[in-house]
Amino acid sequence: MPTALPTERPIPAPGPVDTSPISLTPATGDDLDPIWKAVVPETRTRGNDIHLPISLAYAERLCDAFPGADRQLVRVAIQLHDTGWGRVDEERILAEGFSGDWRRAEIRYEHERQGCVIAREVLPPLGYDGAFVHEVCAIIDGHDTRKEAYSLEDALVRDADRLWRFDHAGIALASGWFRMDPAAYSDRLETEIIPELLTAPAVAMATATLDRSRALLRTAVIR
Repeated sequence: MPTALPTERPIPAPGPVDTSPISLTPATGDDLDPIWKAVVPETRTRGNDIHLPISLAYAERLCDAFPGADRQLVRVAIQLHDTGWGRVDEERILAEGFSGDWRRAEIRYEHERQGCVIAREVLPPLGYDGAFVHEVCAIIDGHDTRKEAYSLEDALVRDADRLWRFDHAGIALASGWFRMDPAAYSDRLETEIIPELLTAPAVAMATATLDRSRALLRTAVIR
């Protein structure tokens, strides 16, 4: 069940904070494999087959830092949060979702709605009860468009959704979506996305990961 959201920003963590490369700690266990198998078609759009597993790994790290959070709710919500992109017009994704006032683009609301549809389709047959599915959908619906997080679990999903971008794989994909070179996109991550992070562990992970990615991609020179 959702945990009350602390008021301090960034939210300090009672647990350990791991800032090592995310490739060293992929998501653990096989309990979510049935969900992955149920949404394979939805992972083939907009790089979800890269974005979602990396975001899940970050979500598990954040749950380690916040052991009081509902870990299963966070894990399933991050796993499904962007599957809705697989059911919208792919041409509109880049045309509307990553240009202009992209945060308010209608297609972003639509992908949230479709993500909830998918969650309601796939989770009950796999044994997840109605109350759990409701909480998953409450996080998915608004994860891009709602201004504020409403619970700790919502905040962890939001941070995990952003953290993958700082990894070199995230930079490689997302810089193209925004029609930026890696150096310019890395600068945007520092000036725009880090200030959006809600938890102190996410800020630490983002900063360390961005430093490594910039060094790897030689963004100080190739710009």
